[in-house]
Amino acid sequence: MIFEKIHTVPTSDEMIDKAFRRAARAKAGKQITGRVSGRKAEESMLLTAANVLSDNLANVVRRFPNFDDLPRFYYELTDILVGVDDLRMSLGSVDWASGMIHDIAREYVGKMRKSRDAIGIRKEAFGRMASIIKSINKNLVMLNDARNVLRKLPSVHDEPTVVVAGYPNVGKSSFVSAITGANPEVASYPFTTKGVTIGHFFRDNDRYQVLDTPGLLDRPMADRNDIELQAITALKYLDAVVLFILDASETCGYEISDQKRMLDEVKEQFDLPIIVVANKADLPEFKETDFVDMKMSTSTGEGIDPVVNKLLDMIDEKKKLQPDEESPEPDFI
Repeated sequence: MIFEKIHTVPTSDEMIDKAFRRAARAKAGKQITGRVSGRKAEESMLLTAANVLSDNLANVVRRFPNFDDLPRFYYELTDILVGVDDLRMSLGSVDWASGMIHDIAREYVGKMRKSRDAIGIRKEAFGRMASIIKSINKNLVMLNDARNVLRKLPSVHDEPTVVVAGYPNVGKSSFVSAITGANPEVASYPFTTKGVTIGHFFRDNDRYQVLDTPGLLDRPMADRNDIELQAITALKYLDAVVLFILDASETCGYEISDQKRMLDEVKEQFDLPIIVVANKADLPEFKETDFVDMKMSTSTGEGIDPVVNKLLDMIDEKKKLQPDEESPEPDFI
């Protein structure tokens, strides 16, 4: 997963305490027998603290991904949840501080070698380094908060995807389970109220991904907040087609007319191929409707294979159109 390698980002106080403890241990390891040896011990303290601080700050920056190289889907989600511009600014401040600590160390080592007050010079350097670290504490806190949010994003792969939409209890999870042949992975998006279901299946050695997003695609657009609406928009950056499942028996508790209104909203929101499939065809309450493309029963398995075949045809057709319709910039890098 893209964000897994981001470690916990320490606060300024934690960084300073760690650096100065290491510096004290470095001095304790030196045998001090004269003025020159004493200066070298103070120099060792200074360089140890500076290296710990500079390296820790550089590692914070290095472990975050290059946002220009993020898949567009993850870029959009990152911007929705934490703000890419805010992340860039905080990372820039941390990178600046890393460079400043390095420069201070060089400057004060030079001063120390020309001075008789090595301890005073080292203390002054420590004060300047601590001041710089404290000045970016808000950036460190922001980056750690972002890290905690981004690590919760489930792993959505660079592969053909079926996004499943429809009201609750229409058979979405049953469909995902039926075609994946196992219990799908359930992960949490920070902006959904329930776990996202992610399943995979193979056809002719090609792997396909099925994504059901409860809390996003199971209620009217008017009931969603701005973050949820943006998250839905981000789904368009997947190499996806949309399966809208309708409960034509209305045993889910929602009338067909309500489900049709939601279908119209999904069509308006997604610039993606959409197939409408009426589920629960085995029930006596099942009603024939004129706006569905196919029908099936996830309970008996009737009609599932033809639906999957149609979805694969839609994915193939979408791929054929991509060179002309897609931007030259790849979605996934």
